[in-house]
Amino acid sequence: MLDRDPAERLAMVQAAIDAAAHLAARKPADVTLIAVSKTHSAEAIRPLILAGHRVFGENRVQEAEAKWPPLRAETPATALHLIGQLQSNKAEAAVTLFDAIHSVDRLSLVTALARAMDKTGKRPTCFIQVNIGDEPQKGGVPTANLAALIGEARIADLPLAGLMCIPPADIEPAPYFALLAKLARDEELAGLSMGMSGDFETAVTLGATHVRVGSALFGERG
Repeated sequence: MLDRDPAERLAMVQAAIDAAAHLAARKPADVTLIAVSKTHSAEAIRPLILAGHRVFGENRVQEAEAKWPPLRAETPATALHLIGQLQSNKAEAAVTLFDAIHSVDRLSLVTALARAMDKTGKRPTCFIQVNIGDEPQKGGVPTANLAALIGEARIADLPLAGLMCIPPADIEPAPYFALLAKLARDEELAGLSMGMSGDFETAVTLGATHVRVGSALFGERG
């Protein structure tokens, strides 16, 4: 796929999403493709914008601050999602720049985001990141603590969209995606940010509303 031009890669990924959605009797329009542009230059991103794509994901606030203002000046309709870990002291910068934050995983960050939203008047949608495999090296709230954190986020009036996860590597992801979907149903949350380049089709069949695809669109990290 990566010997094709960006527009062709985008069309192929979107077609795969559409096919997976139809397989699960879902509407393809209910799945948002986040093109993960972390570590890639504006020159690499611009062809996807020209091909009509408008939703992008970045890992770091500082990188996005350097790269995206000129791109958004050219195409104001682009939406930017923060998919990487967020330090509490970067909360205000993240709230200012991003339209959605996928990595809310602790009470101190909930508090910092609520304060930043009150200060800036901006309210990006938020996903609670779940450490779905309970892996010590990964970010995300442990599943045992999820309900309590969601409760705190609701008390703080964060605009909660749903849950996000990254399953353990090199293991069949479907059970983890199914678990995240169950946890979201239990908490009456509609959004499911799950699935990356290697497993987004599986994620779509299990209810993903947002898939985070990088290498299938851009190639390996720049």
